[in-house]
Amino acid sequence: MTMARGTVRGLIPAVLAAVTLAGCSSSTGADDGRPGGPATSSAPAKAAGAGAEKTGAAGAGAEETGTGATEVAEKGGQIGGAGSACDLPVTFDIAADWKPRGVTMNPDPELAEVLAELSEQGTVKVVCEIDAKPAGSIGFLRVWQGKASEDDPRAVLKAFLADSPNGAEAAAYTQVTAGALAATEVGYTTHSELLDEPKKERAFAVATPDGPVVVHLGGMDTEEHTAMLPAFELAKRTLKLG
Repeated sequence: MTMARGTVRGLIPAVLAAVTLAGCSSSTGADDGRPGGPATSSAPAKAAGAGAEKTGAAGAGAEETGTGATEVAEKGGQIGGAGSACDLPVTFDIAADWKPRGVTMNPDPELAEVLAELSEQGTVKVVCEIDAKPAGSIGFLRVWQGKASEDDPRAVLKAFLADSPNGAEAAAYTQVTAGALAATEVGYTTHSELLDEPKKERAFAVATPDGPVVVHLGGMDTEEHTAMLPAFELAKRTLKLG
């Protein structure tokens, strides 16, 4: 079965029911149409070269990285290590009341290709999501992992944005640190088809011996995204190799 990516996006409502999340059923919270979020149809052209791209100076603080976060969320646990909800090549702290779960696909064979499309973006696949709803926000912090390669974090993020199902504009890349690791961070604007308006998203990437890791923060809208930035900062500042 061969179909265009836009067609795949249009089939999301029919296939999300076939996605099984380890330890929990799929969430129905509004986010961005990825596993655990609600279905939205596909729209835009890919963003490779679409938006203005900016590069900032290195910095470890929230203000320096441009997230706008003035605080770091209270720690509620740690993800990535042995016995945690997600087996990752890194570990990091998660905000209080946020609920993590590993993402696994258990599809009907007829839907395997469609679900594979939903779980991949650029050179990485979604492997874990941390749900903000128990903490009162609508959105997810998602972890994506790729196969071992020579790509640096910036290249991984550029491929990630180029494959964004709802476009990526005004991308601003910054060299930062995630814990003690060199990382690249990007803030950008995408289009919410659910609300028919632009919204901000943010991600950072690091290289590990087991492949690149991308930590991405979406949100139902820009207001929700901004409210969740302290959880993003907590993850970034406490990240370590597993």
